[in-house]
Amino acid sequence: MSIAQAPLSGGTAALIGVAALGAIVFDAGWRVVRHFTVMAHEGAHAVIGFLLFREVRGIELHADATGGTDIVPATGLRGIPIALAGYPGPSAFGLGAAKLIELRYTTLVLWVALFLLAVLLVGLRRSFGLISVVLAGVVVFGVARYTPMPVQVAAAYSIAWLLLLSGVRRVLEVGPGSDDGGRLRGMTGLPRVLWFLLWLAATLAAAAEGARLLIMRA
Repeated sequence: MSIAQAPLSGGTAALIGVAALGAIVFDAGWRVVRHFTVMAHEGAHAVIGFLLFREVRGIELHADATGGTDIVPATGLRGIPIALAGYPGPSAFGLGAAKLIELRYTTLVLWVALFLLAVLLVGLRRSFGLISVVLAGVVVFGVARYTPMPVQVAAAYSIAWLLLLSGVRRVLEVGPGSDDGGRLRGMTGLPRVLWFLLWLAATLAAAAEGARLLIMRA
């Protein structure tokens, strides 16, 4: 396997994006995709908590595509970036995947995704996530290890698009009434709607930049 892979044409990349958008817009696809979105959401909380030297006690992922990350202590100024990170998390991971593709390390997206799923699995408490994360890991490993290069490249593009676009839908779906927004309001005194607008702007910007990397640089 070569280290660098040539990007797909802009048209092909756009078609994969349209397919990913369909999976996110229509409820049948979203019921599946949202589980990957909450993995990225809770993973982002955990990553920022770890980087800020907080104790990450465990992560839970539930069958209704909700979750929680137990980080101690959860208060103080360092709690703000932890609470802030969740909703932009999927978009940030998607933007990272798009950047790897733009740098022509397309299939590396699959192995990075597999590594992050393994790290998430280690941090999980007993919950539905023990099933969903393992299943996701098996699928990603199967594609990365046993499928031909064109399939791997298409899968990497799909992962990038799904993360970029699902971040936007998740923010819109939850709206201003999110638990993270409530925690941020308690820590800062700023209203939930402000955090909602910030998350919406961040996920839309990430989706736009990711699309540029995937399509315009192809």
